[in-house]
Formats: sequence, structure tokens, C-alpha cells
Amino acid sequence: MDVPETRYAQRADGISIAYQVVGNGPRDVIYVPGFISHLDLSWGDPGFARFMRRITAFARVILFDKPGTGLSDPVPHPPPLEERASDIGTVLDAAGIARAVVMGFSEGAPASLMFAATWPERVEALVLYGGMYRSNFTPEEMAELGGDPDAFATALARLEALVPQWGRGSSSEVFAPSVATPASRAMVARYERAAASPQMLRRLIEAVARS
Repeated sequence: MDVPETRYAQRADGISIAYQVVGNGPRDVIYVPGFISHLDLSWGDPGFARFMRRITAFARVILFDKPGTGLSDPVPHPPPLEERASDIGTVLDAAGIARAVVMGFSEGAPASLMFAATWPERVEALVLYGGMYRSNFTPEEMAELGGDPDAFATALARLEALVPQWGRGSSSEVFAPSVATPASRAMVARYERAAASPQMLRRLIEAVARS
């Protein structure tokens, strides 16, 4: 697929959010990305392009880079969940869409849940993949849910360890170790550098830990 035109939605505080609209199916779907994203470079991933071809066969899809990532403006603070949820509405408004299927992937899932709970009239359906509804569990809450506090702490530490080596492709071994190869690592390294700066990465990790 050709890379779609990138447009910008503007928040009330002046932050610009990059978004794309692709497909012309009868159903509107907004794709809420995970930890980092880059609208233009994502289309160079054959798996992502194939996934989008399947969805656009029956839907019009709205893609966006969350503020602090990709082609969107940086943000001066760790973005709270309420802000992330509001960004979804800002993009839908800019695209002229009143109601859509909200697809939240990974770290995009909590914001999708918050958006659906706050503005249910704007959500036709909610689709979540590889996400969680929060991350700041107490040890007691984690135990009640059958989770392992030590495993979560280890996962967060692995994220924090990415900061000093950001831009070298190390995130491929954290997020997709089964497909990490020297060739894929080189591609991921370029994606990391384009998707977020090291300083912005620290803020994104802090936001994940607070959600």
C-alpha cells in the first residue's frame, strides 16, 4: 500500500497530532497504537501493511501517532491517561468522525478503555489486543489477580534499560524476541530513532508506570 497523506489535528494546548486516513469501507475504525509509533515508517513493515490491507477491505481506518511519538509534537511531561484518551477524540474530530470502532493495541489499550468509559456515545465497539487496563497495581491487588509483582517489576526494568541504548534496535529483543535478527534489529533501530528521542522515551515509560 502507498503511504497515505499525513494530516494534523490540534489540541487546545497547541500540540499537533499527526494522523492518516486510509480505506473507504462503511465502518470507521481508529487504531490506537502501542508504546511508540511512526506513521510513515510503519508502512515499510510488510506485516503492518498486510494487516492494514485486511482491515481497509471493510473499513475506513484512522491511524495516529500519540503526542511524544512519531510525527506528532513532543510533550513536556509524562502524558496522563486522561490526556491520551482525549487525544483519541481530538483525532476523530479532525477526521470528521462522530463514532468509531476503537482498536487499542498494547499501551494504547488503557487509553481506549478510558475513552470508551468517558465518551461511550462515540464508541461503536471496543477491540483490545495485548493490553492491560492499568499498570500501577499494589502488591495486594496483583496477588488478588493472580499476577506476579516481581515479573511486572522485571518487565518495567527492561523498558527502563532501553533508554541508554535507544536507537540501536534493542527494543526488538524486548517486544518481539522471536523475530529479532540482525537485519530486523537494523530496521528497528531506525524506527526507534524516528519514533521518539531518549528523553521522550523516559517520559513515555513513566506514563506507562503511572497508568
